[in-house]
Amino acid sequence: MLIKLLGEERPDYLAVHFDKGRPTVRLAQYADYKAGRAEAPDEFKQQLGLIHEVLETLAVPVVEIEGHEADDAIATLALRALDEGIHAVIVTADRDFFQLVRPGISVMFNRRGISDIATYDVAAVTERFGLPPERYLDYVALKGDTSDNIPGVPGVGEKTAARLVQQFGSIEELLAHTDQIKGRLRESIESANGDLVRNKELARLVTNLELPVDVADCVIGEWDPEAVRRLFNALEFRTLLERLEDVERTAKAKVERASLEVRTGDTSEIAGLLTGSDPLAVAPLLDGGLRGLHRHLAR
Repeated sequence: MLIKLLGEERPDYLAVHFDKGRPTVRLAQYADYKAGRAEAPDEFKQQLGLIHEVLETLAVPVVEIEGHEADDAIATLALRALDEGIHAVIVTADRDFFQLVRPGISVMFNRRGISDIATYDVAAVTERFGLPPERYLDYVALKGDTSDNIPGVPGVGEKTAARLVQQFGSIEELLAHTDQIKGRLRESIESANGDLVRNKELARLVTNLELPVDVADCVIGEWDPEAVRRLFNALEFRTLLERLEDVERTAKAKVERASLEVRTGDTSEIAGLLTGSDPLAVAPLLDGGLRGLHRHLAR
């Protein structure tokens, strides 16, 4: 997946996040959080050291925060990137990240394998759930999340949860106006009063963690091609190595194609150049008028 992203998405920044230890912060809120979830296979655990070695060789920073899930570190870093004017793309199979989607943050959702991926922006989240991303937590609080063992309201599925949030706007408003709901559904919601508030907070991603890296530390660096070649050959990752070398060649070719075009002319030529889409700089030449016209071309 990593090589696929490097080759197809060409990110300028990249970081990989792992869980570290138990999610003690959420377990303190709800002791049964993620109860019943199967442990990671032994085969995966045995490969973790190798995964870290590959990431280190590729100069990709790894982020792990004791007591917090990787989700919280990802959310924190994504918002920091947004604050710096960088579009953040979260690659994940976890729906919790839909709550973060906004202009400047999107989610590449891994539905199955490494080829079935859907990109979610604000419009896509709204179309999928019938709600904007900022209301996703209310939706989850009502519906529940079986993967995290967060119980929803009995009898409330996706459609009912979406309808209730559309009608009331939030679970807080819903709980304040249960008199507008009839029958068994009202009884179920009123019985789940405390659980709904807890569910919403359990699903809420933490966005203000102290991280061991800054956004600047995540700039895609230049890895040592020989070190990568030795490691990938030792692991018999020959196909992956070929793909990675293609990424390197394409990146170098892109840099080599950059050029600078310099022209001189009188002021009557400026209007025509301003209609282009390439970056343009204009500098005066003090020999009788404004005559320096410089266009930077990056193809």
